[in-house]
Order: sequence, then structure tokens, then C-alpha cells
Amino acid sequence: MRFAALTVLLASAAHAEVILVTSADSSVETLNREDAEQLYLGRRSSLSGGSPLLLLDLPPGPVRDRFYRLLTGKNPSQIRAYWSRMVFTGRALPPRESASIEDARRLLLENPGTVGYLPATFSTDPSLRILLRLE
Repeated sequence: MRFAALTVLLASAAHAEVILVTSADSSVETLNREDAEQLYLGRRSSLSGGSPLLLLDLPPGPVRDRFYRLLTGKNPSQIRAYWSRMVFTGRALPPRESASIEDARRLLLENPGTVGYLPATFSTDPSLRILLRLE
């Protein structure tokens, strides 16, 4: 019975909307899909204003997998291979991995120059600013 409930929960998380967010106190006001993809693939480290951003990744799991599929079209093994190449060649480092969804929210609030993604259940959190919705 527990397994069935967990399976349903993971399946719904894998098909849910993901939001790209920052702290409500952040100077980052908006982020388009192209810029988000460039940032999360290490092709850029800052927005047009020039100030570098700290990017957060969630731990491996359905929300992270859904985020990368929606943003880049890549599956988890493709993302791992991509980042292995980028790190090996010295071109870029992957986003900082948070310990959990709650840890990611905490880091977003403590560091206003941070951008991360969360499940859409956080879309009503007044301490966060939604930059982009992915569905």
C-alpha cells in the first residue's frame, strides 16, 4: 500500500509544473526561457546586467528531472553526461546542489542573488518571486 502511494506521489511530481524562482528581495525581476537555459547549461553565468547569479539545483529526483526535461529537453543521463564534459574541459561548473527542497527555499531567501527551481506548490509563497513557469 505504501509503495502504491509513493508511486502516485512521484508520478504526480514528475508531471507537475516547475517554477524558476528567486527571493522577493532579489534584483532579478524576470528571466526568459532562453536565458534560463543558457544559465542552467553553464553557457552564461550572469544576466545582461553583469552581476553573477548563484544557481541552485535540487537533489536528483522527479522535480529535477522534470525541470531539465522542460527547460533543455534533456533526460537525467544526458544532463549528467553534459556536465561531466563541461567540468572535465574546465568550461563550467554545475549549479550548486541543495540538500532538499526546503534547503533550496532557505538558500533562495538567504541569498537574494540566487535563482533556483521548485515545485509549483511554492507559487503562492510571498517570499519568493516567480521568474518563469515551466509546464
